[in-house]
Amino acid sequence: MSAGISRRLAMAGAAGMAATLRIGPVQAQAYPARSIRMVVPFVPGGGADATARFVAAPLGAELGQSIVIENRGGAGGAIGTAAVAQAPADGYTLLYGTPGPLITNPILMPSLPYDAAADFAPVSLLTRGAYLMVVNRDVPARTVAEVIALAKSRPGQLSYANSGIGAGSHLAGELLCMEAGLRMTHVPYRGTGLAVQDVASGRVTMSIDTYGAMIPLIQAGNLRPIAVTSARRMPELPDVPTIGETLPAFEVTVVNYICVRSGTPRPIIDRLNTALVKVLADPGLKEAMRLAGSSPPVSSTPEELGEILNSESMKWRRVIDKAGIRVE
Repeated sequence: MSAGISRRLAMAGAAGMAATLRIGPVQAQAYPARSIRMVVPFVPGGGADATARFVAAPLGAELGQSIVIENRGGAGGAIGTAAVAQAPADGYTLLYGTPGPLITNPILMPSLPYDAAADFAPVSLLTRGAYLMVVNRDVPARTVAEVIALAKSRPGQLSYANSGIGAGSHLAGELLCMEAGLRMTHVPYRGTGLAVQDVASGRVTMSIDTYGAMIPLIQAGNLRPIAVTSARRMPELPDVPTIGETLPAFEVTVVNYICVRSGTPRPIIDRLNTALVKVLADPGLKEAMRLAGSSPPVSSTPEELGEILNSESMKWRRVIDKAGIRVE
């Protein structure tokens, strides 16, 4: 991954041109001629799974074929991602990606059953959301500055929960500690639900994690929202400031995207991209995702997605290396 997405795009483009020549223009134009598999490399019920299901039906309708969701969880997304890397480069197997599979896993894990830089070609961004920083309702802090001051007054005593070692929520917490000069206790869980439940119960001080999973606990008054991690405030929480309003260098976004196997012909990638751009711009889809607490849909060109993956990889490599985080 450190070689950058530019190498990935060059390789994917060259392979795609060769594949286009092999399959011929008529076959490329006929795509898709059968159902398409969208591999979500996580178990059902999570945020990625929910967004995939929002997108799959309208995407299938736009393409004229059904999109079948296949959940293949395990190893932080590596198992499902490897399945896509081993699939034919024909556009009939899509990878639903999150920061883990192609951005942080190659840095965190010493060995993976796929090459993140060579095995995949970008298609389009799906969402680019943010995490929400919350504290237990009894914590005597209501702003980022007050959380920082409290943590500095009690070094190592405040704790932060997240969905697992190396997860985006963990890395966001590590970045906060680095930027603010804090020492807090990291408490990893197997999933966001358990993590935020323990913050709500008071077992853990705070969390920086997915907004959608926190909505019921915020509404019940058990969690207090402090700030969002994006550069701008969330439309859903206009009164909640960004962490960057206190720590100007701080910004964390959560990218979800679609990739295919490298070597997929460029006309097929373009067909998928065109369909996704249209689907993700639909007001009905945007409203449905908003009501569900999902990040708003946003599309991109394949090249734009490649640059996003590259910049995110460089950013998190610095954090992971400095914090010495590894997943065995």
